[in-house]
Amino acid sequence: MRAAVVVFPGSNCDRDLAVAFEQAGADVTMVWHKDSALPEGIDIVGIPGGFSYGDYLRCGAIAAQSPVCKSVAAHAARGGYVLGICNGFQVLTETGLLPGALLRNAGLKYICKTVGLKVETSASEFTAGYNAGDVIDIPIAHHDGNYFADAETIAALKGEDRIAFTYTDNPNGAQADIAGILSENRRVLGMMPHPERAADAGHGGTDGVALFRALAGALTSA
Repeated sequence: MRAAVVVFPGSNCDRDLAVAFEQAGADVTMVWHKDSALPEGIDIVGIPGGFSYGDYLRCGAIAAQSPVCKSVAAHAARGGYVLGICNGFQVLTETGLLPGALLRNAGLKYICKTVGLKVETSASEFTAGYNAGDVIDIPIAHHDGNYFADAETIAALKGEDRIAFTYTDNPNGAQADIAGILSENRRVLGMMPHPERAADAGHGGTDGVALFRALAGALTSA
């Protein structure tokens, strides 16, 4: 598996994501936001957490206009995989690769803690390492993680089995407890919690490892 991790001004989880990919066996290339093209032969693009462009305007809104995001959108359009975590999820909604928006947390405060996530579907390369109904512990660290979409979109996400993860104890007010969603072709995942921070026992937990191993297994086989 060949992975690219995009780095924006203000990204702070890019190295963590690269390490999680590498530990799963991936060959990782870091890509600067001003690059106009992704490296050849990339299987998956990772858009990491952080505060791209200082979260000015709206979280992820400026990053979505970076030259590299056109290449990310083209990669997704031809069936490539994309994983957006936290700020990366915000960027994916701002680019239109995923529906909805991430609003200010309902409590209007930054939240940084480990939360319970329920795996809603195992029918994706991202979640195939879990069983639907599993509850895993994954850290969150965000100020704008309150997922919002109109009723029609929420109904479509539920009806098409595109809700990947929900919170067991909703920390931010997200509609339908949504913590992560999939694109229509199930090859783009956006999630607010940080699985790359739960990929090393020395950091307190390894419940995120299955996500990266499942991806590596599927994309290496492909």
